[in-house]
Amino acid sequence: MSIPIQKKVQCESVECGARVRRQSSCDFVRADQLWLHRQAHAFFRESLRGRERRGDHIPVGEQRYVVAVQNPLSSLADDVAATKRVIDQQKGPVVLAGHSWGGVVISQAGNDDKVKSLVYVAAFAPDANQSIADITQGMKPPAWANELRKDAGGYLTLSDKAVRDDFALDLPAGQQRIVAATQGPWFSGCLNDKVTQAAWHEKPSYFVIPGRDKMIDPQLQAKMATQIHAQVTRVYASHVAMLSQPEAVANAIIAAARNAR
Repeated sequence: MSIPIQKKVQCESVECGARVRRQSSCDFVRADQLWLHRQAHAFFRESLRGRERRGDHIPVGEQRYVVAVQNPLSSLADDVAATKRVIDQQKGPVVLAGHSWGGVVISQAGNDDKVKSLVYVAAFAPDANQSIADITQGMKPPAWANELRKDAGGYLTLSDKAVRDDFALDLPAGQQRIVAATQGPWFSGCLNDKVTQAAWHEKPSYFVIPGRDKMIDPQLQAKMATQIHAQVTRVYASHVAMLSQPEAVANAIIAAARNAR
């Protein structure tokens, strides 16, 4: 799925408070995220359209596109391959964004020459030879861990209770039910899949940290953001900030595009 985005926009949401007015010329590619319904892409798209309706762009120049990757969630290698296929289809430079597990995917897929910057949204940001299991080793298991459901093939989903209380706690009840019903099963072996080369060493990075995140501790996210020297946006949101605070997430991604080299 893709939509046209006008080439010039404004961004003012990043933590440093700087208003950036540089021309954007990147396509936006979002790696599909763990357990999150596709409406996240629609919310992000509508947020960008809202900016256009308010006049937050200069209506000239070529169009750019937002593209969501439908990852199989079966392994890091499979998800990176799916993401790279979408990157290959883009005609210009790319800003690559990932949510949750998607942060692992973009850390690997972001090594593609077309990718100019990375945006981590409530995500893991591993280094080379590091997995989610490595990052979280020694940490107390979160409350929602007891609400994971594993099928015969080793794929994980969250219970309705975990979606309501931990994953999407700031969404209306109707949206919570949709997220629970349409979540993508995630293969449990992904926990141990290691990145071989972390793109954030070479690519500018941005990090959206939701203060109400119960899935990935905001303090852990802040630690990873510091490690990768990311520009940080903080939002008062749950793990699904792209659903509850889509404009703040859109602003961070647009800032990445405007600063892309």
